[in-house]
Amino acid sequence: MSLRNDWTFEEIQAIYHKPLLDLVYEAATVHRNNNIASDVQICTLLSVKTGGCTEDCAYCPQAARYNTGLKAHKLLDVDDVLSKAQEAKENGSTRFCMGAAWREMRDNRDFEKVLDMVKGVNQIGLEVCCTMGMLTEEQAVKLKEAGLSAYNHNLDTSEDYYDKIITTRTYEDRLKTIGHVRKAGISVCSGGIIGLGEDETARIGMIHTLANLPQHPESVPVNALVPVEGTPLEEQKRVSAFEMVRMIATVRIVMPKTQVRLSAGRLDMSVAEQALCFMAGANSIFAGDKLLTTPNPNYTDDMAMLDILGLKPLEPVTVNEIQTTAVCHHEH
Repeated sequence: MSLRNDWTFEEIQAIYHKPLLDLVYEAATVHRNNNIASDVQICTLLSVKTGGCTEDCAYCPQAARYNTGLKAHKLLDVDDVLSKAQEAKENGSTRFCMGAAWREMRDNRDFEKVLDMVKGVNQIGLEVCCTMGMLTEEQAVKLKEAGLSAYNHNLDTSEDYYDKIITTRTYEDRLKTIGHVRKAGISVCSGGIIGLGEDETARIGMIHTLANLPQHPESVPVNALVPVEGTPLEEQKRVSAFEMVRMIATVRIVMPKTQVRLSAGRLDMSVAEQALCFMAGANSIFAGDKLLTTPNPNYTDDMAMLDILGLKPLEPVTVNEIQTTAVCHHEH
């Protein structure tokens, strides 16, 4: 099955609406044909700058305009971040992701500190990812030179539903940042959140946009909204595990080689429910007790779960190896 970037909305819709077990079976088959099904990438996500963000993302406790009781803190010191990265590596993580609640990256002392963090994490021998808002082309190049493996910039939802969730920037802004990341030769991590009050059309629309990017994102996180008191979405009903499974399976079928990350919302899922997600093609999780500011299962529980399911944590890929594969992609 060759990779396609010309999926129609109707094709993805037809996949998404298949009977659940047929869908999981098909996704599991695609997954096994394109990936080593027992490998799971373990990532750790650290909030290196929390709260005080000027955006109005309706789901986010870090937006300055909502009163969620979150204590804001400025950018952490490089040494503190590196000791957390070392700890993550000892706990079996192969990718370390640093999140900063900024609308966009600015060219200032903080950016210089971020570049030092990237260099340091890279030297520890972990893949390093950042998620820090919008980026310019020049900043993406500097991050790449510092050794950044991946940049996360989620689409969150479909283009049509986007302005119901965020009004402080456009969908086009999101796609532009993803373009800058891709152009700099950094791998792209981009997915979204379900349970924002969207309908299935919006979920399919988001997958459609991702699957038709000139190159599929190397990683697609699928998050279930964790409603936070004080945000506009605090009253949202949680999505069921089966909606997560449906989402993961569809992403797996249309983007066969992408790492599909079972992200936020895992804390409420039983091992059996998560097992269905792995069966449907999820092959990456965030480990550690926090995802930026929302609770997440702890390492010990996760390792026990992987053990029960016969899954094994993936070895890290260094930046040099990523560069080689990136070069191959461009030649084809």
